[in-house]
Amino acid sequence: MRLLIAVTGASGSVYAQRLLDQLDPAQHEVHVIQSQYAPQVVATELPGGLRLRDGVQLHNHRSMNLPFASGSNPPDAMVVIPCSMGTLGRIAHGVSSDTLLRCADVILKERRQLILVPRETPLSLVHVKNFELLLQAGALILPANPSFYGRPATVEAVADTLVARVLDHLKIPHQLAARWCEEPE
Repeated sequence: MRLLIAVTGASGSVYAQRLLDQLDPAQHEVHVIQSQYAPQVVATELPGGLRLRDGVQLHNHRSMNLPFASGSNPPDAMVVIPCSMGTLGRIAHGVSSDTLLRCADVILKERRQLILVPRETPLSLVHVKNFELLLQAGALILPANPSFYGRPATVEAVADTLVARVLDHLKIPHQLAARWCEEPE
């Protein structure tokens, strides 16, 4: 599977890191792009920065030379994790002012899988209307709402409850979190 993982300046860099930790570049073609403000937030939340496995390709958010900026070469899926409300709103309204936004636009127009993981609270009516537009366009909105019934003991384990849902929707097998009514191992 060809995957594009986009990281924005919303808080929640741990979600992006935990997802990247689960994606094996030997099994999937993995590409990463960060929004303009993502590196600042990542540096605050992940002092070592994003750790990319060998084989993961990092792209500049200002270069339209990324293959996925064209409908002739879209990835199979794109995950924006975490997704700021600014990015979500620009995607909802077709604003393609940088490579990340253009790639999301391509994903929608080519009817590929776009998963947005917003991490914002409370929500305004503007946010909800943007959700509506994106749902109508075919995006999946998977809010950063972790679960606790498996009693996660670390921040990473809490994040994994959400990342597990992202992987489920990508149809990528994992053992990150116990499923409801399953005995933990």
